[in-house]
Amino acid sequence: MARIKVELPEQFVFSTTIPVRITDLNYGKHVGNDTILSMIHEARVQYLKQLGYGELDLAGVGVIMSDVGIEFKSELFYGDEVIASVAAGDITKVSFDLYYKLEKRSGNTTQLVAVAKTGMVCYDYAKKKVAAIPTEVAEKLKS
Repeated sequence: MARIKVELPEQFVFSTTIPVRITDLNYGKHVGNDTILSMIHEARVQYLKQLGYGELDLAGVGVIMSDVGIEFKSELFYGDEVIASVAAGDITKVSFDLYYKLEKRSGNTTQLVAVAKTGMVCYDYAKKKVAAIPTEVAEKLKS
């Protein structure tokens, strides 16, 4: 039984495909938990890029991951294709959450591999302090 519970939103606004590479495998010959976090990171970068941003430039501010929760549901192996879906929520003055659903594609079916949530805080790297979410970013995250 999971010790944490990630509550996913009903709708995901973005998805991308991430292949499992040979270097993603651990000594158990399946994908390691550190790789799941890397896949989440890749999905986040691609999601932000699709919105017109990068982690170091969300309309003038950067983001820092302040927390992460992951529920592991099933294994991945070399050659598997992962569909990584992303949605935003819980937007505050300085932070927002991103939700992730990772599914393994097998022909016409999918199998849930992991669900996750990351807490993202806007940050001004030049001033080294937390910053407000730019209005345009908050609006795009809500859509």
